[in-house]
Amino acid sequence: QLHLEESGGGLVQPGGSLKLSCVVSGFSLENYAIGWFRQAPGKEREGVVCISTGHNTDHAASVKGRFFISRDNAKNTVYLQMNGLKPEDTAVYYCAATWTDSLFYRSLSDSKYEDWGQGTQVTVSS
Repeated sequence: QLHLEESGGGLVQPGGSLKLSCVVSGFSLENYAIGWFRQAPGKEREGVVCISTGHNTDHAASVKGRFFISRDNAKNTVYLQMNGLKPEDTAVYYCAATWTDSLFYRSLSDSKYEDWGQGTQVTVSS
């Protein structure tokens, strides 16, 4: 069974940066599209950024130009580089995976993903 584990969260000041990691185990990352999602207290989970097996990406408008996703299949790891962090970015961040045979498929919809990590807390505060 696919297992995903996030790390790298923490407390950061506004304007700061964090890099999250999502390590996949159980299967090779090669055939999985990956999405990063977040959920703030009292809010619904939202898609942040996603990446296809062919490295195509989509971003939520709220993070475009600030958040960047990348993948290293050799390390079975997907990264989320977050720059220019704002208090409204405070949330639990989750990575999720879905199997695909398309180089281009990816989605910001959480209903498209079958496997999820436990999440890592990101807090942006002075």
